[in-house]
Amino acid sequence: MGIGNILRGDDGIGIYIVNNFNDENWISLNCGTVPENFTSIVKKEKPDYLVIVDAAELSLKPGEFRKIPKEKISEIVSTFMGTHNIPISHLVKYLGKYVKKEIIFIGIQPKSLHLKETISKELKSAAKKIIEILKKEKFNEIREYE
Repeated sequence: MGIGNILRGDDGIGIYIVNNFNDENWISLNCGTVPENFTSIVKKEKPDYLVIVDAAELSLKPGEFRKIPKEKISEIVSTFMGTHNIPISHLVKYLGKYVKKEIIFIGIQPKSLHLKETISKELKSAAKKIIEILKKEKFNEIREYE
């Protein structure tokens, strides 16, 4: 699930990743700012893994990314991004019963969230790395946010 607003620069990184991710073993969902509208797909498919990608204020260099533990999602994502209709922490909790193995939330430190900007080169570079990690299902290569 790629989440974000493509009109706000690096906030569109989740969308950028799903739009550039093509693998026969995955379903890529461009959720925009309304990921709750895609819950029926997750419920129907009952995936082994659900990966959610979004920009997040992590106090890191632009483009750095981390796995954010479920218990920290509400303090990091919900307070930083005002573009979601429901808190991401609620979405993760709700979808947890439909995912067989694990929900992985990947937060990426944005460089700029200004209106009408494009995604920065730092985040495009991070996107390439994330896509390769996902294709190989090497989730342990993503450092956890502390």
